[in-house]
Amino acid sequence: MKIAIYGQSYIGEDISYVLQLLEELEKRHATVAIEASFAEMVAGKTSMAFQKFSNKEGLDASFDMFVSFGGDGTMLRAITYVKDLGIPIVGVNTGRLGFLSTFKKEDVKKVITEFVAGAYTIIERSLVEICLDDDIDEINDLNFALNEITVSRRDTASMIMVETYLNNEYLTSYWADGLIIATPTGSTGYSLSCGGPVIAPTTKSLVMTPIAPHNLNARPLVIADDTKIRIKVSGREETHLVSLDSRIATIPNGKEIVIQKTNFNIKLISYTSESFLKTLRNKLLWGEDRRN
Repeated sequence: MKIAIYGQSYIGEDISYVLQLLEELEKRHATVAIEASFAEMVAGKTSMAFQKFSNKEGLDASFDMFVSFGGDGTMLRAITYVKDLGIPIVGVNTGRLGFLSTFKKEDVKKVITEFVAGAYTIIERSLVEICLDDDIDEINDLNFALNEITVSRRDTASMIMVETYLNNEYLTSYWADGLIIATPTGSTGYSLSCGGPVIAPTTKSLVMTPIAPHNLNARPLVIADDTKIRIKVSGREETHLVSLDSRIATIPNGKEIVIQKTNFNIKLISYTSESFLKTLRNKLLWGEDRRN
């Protein structure tokens, strides 16, 4: 069994959960690789031998599992390591809300025991990618996102206009602070905060959610995930922002941007003890009504 482990940092006792996982893996004589920066934090706290990896080398499709320690932000960063390798990912939640990192840190050993027992399924999550004519360093190597791609205004209080086409047919021009194009996975993130719907993870769709639109009748729009979205931004500033999950780039106004589904999916491990609906109940407090 080959396991990759990733984290951005740990707070207080959280390191103990990483060590518990390593202890369980050592019992099973697993091959372990830890992300280089995170390995520096773990070094000296375990006698277990492990390899290291970075976002450029050390990972391949032979790994059985990629374990992310942290919150949803850490999971989104984990995606940039796995890319299109097809390694199944599980998130151990040491953060706050945890829509993606759903496994309780107190049960960290079960990540391995339930995996070995086969008490899980693999859920494939779709991603979106951005296509630009120009080379932009922040986008070139990692032009995809699991949650959403967002265009937004930059250093001004003035709104921007987002001219939008779907499969080359003109839709509308949003006057707003920005526009979110979210996957079903991302529907519980930024899009939800802006009034977008919750979409089940396996639904083959995308949702376009305007941010604070001045067009008062503008509403979130759910579209098929094979739709090619073409947008062009204008406004008082010369540039605007494009964010891919948590990665941000500055784009000149007037530049045509194409957003579409990627040709690969990310595999997330869904344990029998967890589910999307259970997450909705626990994280959004659905059902927390005295009448229930």
